[in-house]
Amino acid sequence: MGNTALPGAGSMLRRTLGEQRIVLVAWRLLVLQNAHPAVGAGVGQLSTYRTHPWRRIEHTMDSGRRLFFSDREALHREIRRLERSHRRINGVDGAGRPYTALDPAVQVWVLVTLYEAMTALHALSGRPLSPDQLDRLYGEFREVCAAFELPGELFPATAADVPGYLRDTVRDTLELTEAAQDMLFTVLTRAPAPRRLGRLRPAWPLLRRLVAGFLTALTLADLPPEFRAKFGLPRSRAAAALSWTVHRGARLLVAQLPDRLRYRTLPSGERGRERTVRPPTPAAKPPRVPRRDDRPARLAAFYRQVMDQTGDGRLTAADFAAMAHNVCWPLELDQAGEDAVHAAFDTWWHHLRAGADGDGDGAISCEEFVAAMLAGIDGDPDYLRDGLHVAVRAMFRAADLDGSGELGADEYRTLFGGSRVHPAELAHGFQQLDTDGDGRITEEEFLHGFTEFFTTRGGSAAGTQLLGRP
Repeated sequence: MGNTALPGAGSMLRRTLGEQRIVLVAWRLLVLQNAHPAVGAGVGQLSTYRTHPWRRIEHTMDSGRRLFFSDREALHREIRRLERSHRRINGVDGAGRPYTALDPAVQVWVLVTLYEAMTALHALSGRPLSPDQLDRLYGEFREVCAAFELPGELFPATAADVPGYLRDTVRDTLELTEAAQDMLFTVLTRAPAPRRLGRLRPAWPLLRRLVAGFLTALTLADLPPEFRAKFGLPRSRAAAALSWTVHRGARLLVAQLPDRLRYRTLPSGERGRERTVRPPTPAAKPPRVPRRDDRPARLAAFYRQVMDQTGDGRLTAADFAAMAHNVCWPLELDQAGEDAVHAAFDTWWHHLRAGADGDGDGAISCEEFVAAMLAGIDGDPDYLRDGLHVAVRAMFRAADLDGSGELGADEYRTLFGGSRVHPAELAHGFQQLDTDGDGRITEEEFLHGFTEFFTTRGGSAAGTQLLGRP
């Protein structure tokens, strides 16, 4: 199977997975995946989905595009990247059971639920696939899965065997894990505003309640009956009516749209509706530097928005591992490259902990972080060199994919971009760090930007805009 051509632009796989309405079953998919004890344990202990749900979805979508909409070389490259990333996800769950993200049976469950989500999308919209269509879709799906080199006997043998595999796994393996419950009931109730919200951002607290209620009701209505029965999850008449209306309405709507709007990823593999890049506006004249020291507020914002990846109000080694993971995720690094990034962030963690963990509890609060950073910066000109600078240099060298010693605009976009960040914002950030205006960022310019962010007392320096435009 692995020697035949991968599904192309005319495949059912690409046309189904690339459609915009696939997002309607995305939350259902995540609930099913996270209900597997091994997935739930890994997500609950090591993931940052609670505080960064949009990034989790973005990573999942981007990885899916690289797996199912690329050639064989890019497919294998993405599989190797996933293996390097998942190698660090292992441990013991709350019931004392060891788990690893590289368990072949767990990987098969994650993959098969994606196929099942595609079939569910058709069924929920009132147009279930015929047996011949299911066979075709499953064959295309298995052709991609063959590149993972997982034991074939772990997969359902045919499309007709998938429902039985799902029922057996629900009955014998799945649990209503904390991660699955979070996905269903709580994650969206505290999710930060999506970056694309723009001028509607002030209304997010109200919109969040509406979005959370909508997705919870829709997901509960759409989950497989055996899953809802096992865990006592009700499907109200109102939720059933919502599901009927949303899925059928979405099917009728997208059928009227041109392909560039109908598809998130076109069957050809190209993105659907691309956002235009506006040229950055010329830098305004720096305002007069205020007399007050605004570093405490800036450092506290950096703590909350960047460093506290798990969202529990405490910095631990897990937060620094998560930051390293997010640096590595979009980059094409080998194992040595990823290890270097993780080692650098671990060095930053130990350096910071040595001076910031005042109460010795093995974690750093926001107050401890701000106090330690200000004391270190004001007391020692080289304070940042042995901690933050180690991590920043590792970021730069990982992003310098061509080894030129400079970051071009494309390399900068790869490191800091993604579907959640507007191209104009990326262009502005690049311009701010490119202090000599030559269209390239050197390692020292990169380091200088981060240093200014932590040390500048006023808000006029370029580095103070690392969290976005004011």
